[in-house]
Formats: sequence, C-alpha cells, structure tokens
Amino acid sequence: MFIGHQAVAFAAKRVAPRTSLGVLMGAVLLLDLVWPALVLTGVEKVRIEPGNTAFTPLAFDYYPFSHSLVTSLGLAGLVALGYWFVTRYARGAWVVGAAVLSHWVLDFVAHGPDMPLSPGVATRVGLGLWNSVPATMTVEILLFAGGLWLYTRTVRPNEKGGRRSLWILVSFLVGIYLSNALGPPPPSWQVVAWVGMAVWLLPFWAAWVDRQQAWAASMA
Repeated sequence: MFIGHQAVAFAAKRVAPRTSLGVLMGAVLLLDLVWPALVLTGVEKVRIEPGNTAFTPLAFDYYPFSHSLVTSLGLAGLVALGYWFVTRYARGAWVVGAAVLSHWVLDFVAHGPDMPLSPGVATRVGLGLWNSVPATMTVEILLFAGGLWLYTRTVRPNEKGGRRSLWILVSFLVGIYLSNALGPPPPSWQVVAWVGMAVWLLPFWAAWVDRQQAWAASMA
C-alpha cells in the first residue's frame, strides 16, 4: 500500500491532535523508510517481476528485518517509548506505536504470501488484495479519503496558505500513487530503492504542512 498508509497518519491526528502529522507520517512509513537502505546494501532483496501480482511488479524475495511482524512490533514499542520520553504525551505515544504497527497490518492485507513473521522463520503470510487492481484502488482511495476527512475535521488552516499547502501535499501523494498504479514497471530494483529513499522527505513535508494548521475548535 501507499496512500493507505498515509490515510492512517491523517486519521491518527484525530486521536492524538497534539502529535505532529510529520511524526505520524514517519511512523506509518517507518518500515518503508528502513527498507530501501537495506535493499541497497544487499541485506534485503527485491526483484522486478511483471505479473507477480496484478497491482505491482515487485517481487519481495527477502525482507525480514524491515517488514516482519516481530521487528514491526519491536520498532513500534521503541518508537512509542522514545516519543513518550521526549514529549510525555501518553496518548500520542500509544498512537505513534500503533501507527508503526499499522504498516505491517495493511501490508499483510495487500501483499501476497510474502510477509515474514520473523527473521529466521520461513513462514510467510498475506491476504493478496494486490491480486485485484480494482479492489486495491477502491480500498486505498476510500481509506485515504476517510483519513483526510478526519484530518480536516481535526485542524483548520491558520491562513490561506495553510489550506493550499495541505492540498498540494494531497495532490502529490495521489499523483504518485496513480503513476505507480497505472504506469509501466520500474526499470530496475536499484531505481525502486533509490526512489524509496526519497520517501524520507514526506515526514518533513507533512510536518511543515501541519504547522500551517491549528486545532479545530471542537478539538481544542
């Protein structure tokens, strides 16, 4: 998933309004932020295989350190504790930890049976939503629309530029999603990994957008 993960970040702001959207975006994307570096260093493996699933040509051969259930749980706990230590915002810590774990859950729904349970364990799982392009796009778009609606019910723009900055980010996310979903396969796994490294910019962008907003009156 892609905008399905961002949907969780937007929606989570409703539950923990004091937590920056940038932190929430980083939490939901954490596994994908770690993954490209591990691929580029040869620790984890991915191939371009058109037809691997109907939705994506990527074949995830080996990624137990970035995307296993056990490591996801560990990262969720560490990030939640770190956030609480810095902010002492208990609700935010729980939400940030849940946001990290949500990545594995959504990937479990989307991927075929390639999601590892733990490093060193051969069993892989996945419900295979990606085997249907219409179903995948319907689920992700609905999730994204719902998460964005909750976010806009939680904050209001500080000024005209705040509204514009949010919709520029939203347009970018949807544009990237549609180009990946409907465009040709990437030329190589190296390109996939380097593009994945660029995802590091999204949490910082989201944090800047969030600073252009204020809590809505109902959440103050």
